[in-house]
Amino acid sequence: MKKRHIMLTVLLSVAAGIIAAYFTVDYMLSGHGADKDSVPVSPAGVTRTVNLSADDYPDFTYAAETAVEAVVSVTVIKRSEEYVPSGILGLFFGYGHNVPMEQIGSGSGVIMSPDGYIVTNNHVVEGATDIEVTLNDNSTYPARLVGTDPATDVAVIKIDKDGLPALVFADSDQLRIGEWVLAIGSPYQLKSTITAGIVSAKGRTMPNYTGEFRIESFIQTDAAVNPGNSGGALVDKTGALVGINTAIVSETGAYSGYSFAIPSNMARKVAEDIINYGGVRRAALGITMQNIDKKIASRLKLSGQDGVYITGIVSGGAADRAGLRSGDVILGIDSAKVDDIYEAREIISSHAPGDTSAFTVWRGGRELSREVIFDDSSRLPSLFNKR
Repeated sequence: MKKRHIMLTVLLSVAAGIIAAYFTVDYMLSGHGADKDSVPVSPAGVTRTVNLSADDYPDFTYAAETAVEAVVSVTVIKRSEEYVPSGILGLFFGYGHNVPMEQIGSGSGVIMSPDGYIVTNNHVVEGATDIEVTLNDNSTYPARLVGTDPATDVAVIKIDKDGLPALVFADSDQLRIGEWVLAIGSPYQLKSTITAGIVSAKGRTMPNYTGEFRIESFIQTDAAVNPGNSGGALVDKTGALVGINTAIVSETGAYSGYSFAIPSNMARKVAEDIINYGGVRRAALGITMQNIDKKIASRLKLSGQDGVYITGIVSGGAADRAGLRSGDVILGIDSAKVDDIYEAREIISSHAPGDTSAFTVWRGGRELSREVIFDDSSRLPSLFNKR
């Protein structure tokens, strides 16, 4: 069976070919062999005419025309040196020299403020020597890297220009499954490309093959997203930003029906921290946790497998001070239900150190409420060292 690969939607070459797929569909119109009595036929006939007004169809024109002005193309140059052996002797005796190498890639970005701050993906600008931004009006500006956060794959760059059109951030927590969305970006260097789809799922995660710390709770859509869309906008019908397009699931590297976006609430918090503090101020709870399995649910007499199971508490940490214990099950944080560890991480990461949240936990066969004041994640190493 062919292995499915997760492809990051970043364009790694200037010369990108456009892959077109042609599908032929055969319609089976013959009714031979059908059970004549299985489908009742109305006396009025089998053809029914339904008149739909224009209001019955989604109108994306306002959202598209508004949002496209605030989505940019991002071109990056990565310079390095590669050792090249000199002839046959070089292969065996190490003779050779370093040759300058230049790699050009591209992606997309979203203008988040009129004074030139742009949010994009970390994997678009990672390792870049030079960054160039092209606006929707085709004007081009050099950009500087403000900061990155590999854990969420968010980065911020800036150009020196004022009066730019900026997207309004929507509350991605209010986004509903089945809601229409638009993906805007520069796939295959086709600037200002807009595609439409619906929200297929929320809270998605990706396999982590590297073991690096990541915070993921992606919005899944069926809007067409291809290499070059990375860092582009996912907007709702009003043109407000609900996500930053970041990845696709594909066996070919091109769109195959699934695309994923970082929720706007997460992207905004991370980007604003980078701008205001030079890095992400991440809230910390001070626990280790795991998802609820059947064994844990049976032992704790839970009705289902929702929530997260606390397997350990950091002494002196936020959870410890709030009275949480190992063996508790976190069912909710504030008004949000917690189904798994990924949702818990997303909710916690949306907070800043010092924020207060109400935790609903299951302990001893009943629900309890505990108020937690979050720590700064940078404080956790010192707490661990005290143990």
